[in-house]
Amino acid sequence: MIFKAVIVISIGVAAYLLFQTVQHYSVAQIINALFALPLGSLGLAFLFAGLSYASLSLFDGLATRYIGKPLPLWKTGLTSFISLSIGHNVGMAALSSAAIRYRFYSRWGFSSGDVGLVVIFCGTTVVLGLSTLGAAALVLRPQDAEALTGLGGGAIATIAIVAASFPVLYLVLAAFLRRPLTIRGHSLYLPNIRIAVLQVIIGTVNFAFVSASLHQVLSAISQASYLKVAAISVIANVAAIISHVPGGFGVLEATVSYILPGAKALAAVIAFRVIYYFVPLLLGLLLFGVYEVATTVPTPAEQRRSRIPE
Repeated sequence: MIFKAVIVISIGVAAYLLFQTVQHYSVAQIINALFALPLGSLGLAFLFAGLSYASLSLFDGLATRYIGKPLPLWKTGLTSFISLSIGHNVGMAALSSAAIRYRFYSRWGFSSGDVGLVVIFCGTTVVLGLSTLGAAALVLRPQDAEALTGLGGGAIATIAIVAASFPVLYLVLAAFLRRPLTIRGHSLYLPNIRIAVLQVIIGTVNFAFVSASLHQVLSAISQASYLKVAAISVIANVAAIISHVPGGFGVLEATVSYILPGAKALAAVIAFRVIYYFVPLLLGLLLFGVYEVATTVPTPAEQRRSRIPE
């Protein structure tokens, strides 16, 4: 009951943020700003969004190797894209994507425990990527984080150190800790150092591509640097994860508009949302439907076998 209340409150806050962001602009202003975005920037935004989803598919590829049940890349890539393209938009991505992952992986011999480990592994990779890119953005462009958060230089430096310490500690534990970690009575083994290093790299690369996609649409209407956009993207992603708002709806718009006010910036964020969330959602639903039909309808050979009397 409390959890549901938190979700409702979070969505309400997101709706309020979105209203506060868009109330100053007319629909005509936003539409005109959308059509003014150059096709080259939109094309590159699509490219970087695609590279982000390709990176996300490697999360699952590494996860299946971590649990000792590696699968062909097409299987982990298909599962990852469908589960995350839908999960990003539904909200509670870890849970919603877990249900879809179980739908696929259970067909290939995975138990519910195996799928749980895959979800935990992928979630950890998300945190590692956000921490690493966030620490880099805070160190290289602390003034942007100060303007966005209102915090002083000392607080920003402290946050950067904490963010950087997580991947460092994770790698140290993966290299030297041989016994399992016990969390609430459950034992969990860390991956070997090779997989852990790849987690940090791929997790960071994913969010670097997300930031690059957002940067392409924002740089078309402003002089925002890549690192400034990366700081905005990381902060918005953290806020969206904490709030569980589907797709960070309202959170990203409010965050960007705080730094880059104006109808053009809002239009750029809308374009990014269509590119990174809505288009993949349509493709993911289409693939999900096609795969479900293909795996439930018997092939001609199976139909012939079913007609042969025993």
